[in-house]
Amino acid sequence: MFAPISIPYGSVMLFNVVDLKEGVKIEDVELLLGEMCNVVKNNYGDDNGGFIAGQVFKYAGFISEEGSVGHPPEEKSAAAKIKQGELAIVTYWKSFEQHEKSHADKLFKEKFSQLLDFCDDTYEIGYEMLWQGVPE
Repeated sequence: MFAPISIPYGSVMLFNVVDLKEGVKIEDVELLLGEMCNVVKNNYGDDNGGFIAGQVFKYAGFISEEGSVGHPPEEKSAAAKIKQGELAIVTYWKSFEQHEKSHADKLFKEKFSQLLDFCDDTYEIGYEMLWQGVPE
């Protein structure tokens, strides 16, 4: 569950931003989120399903001035736009088509719809890998 992951070159990455409703804490959705991630891992993780690995992050409120171009927003104004309870679900797939097929599946939709009850908004955007590397 907390083991390192290895992402093969040529994978696609889906970045899902989850904005929790006012008053909902991460602890309120932690079990549901874990169940949803297990559904993906256990049902779509073969060559046919295309799931490679995933990660879940919580918004921490820091903004990198060193990694930003121009004038990054102040930490306070960014926190006003992005609630403290926001989560990011990052998943890696062999193809975008396999991701879409898994997320259209009834089993996944049941768990995801339960999470939506706790959300104001959620959106998922995809990226194709162009480069990866590790220190030599």
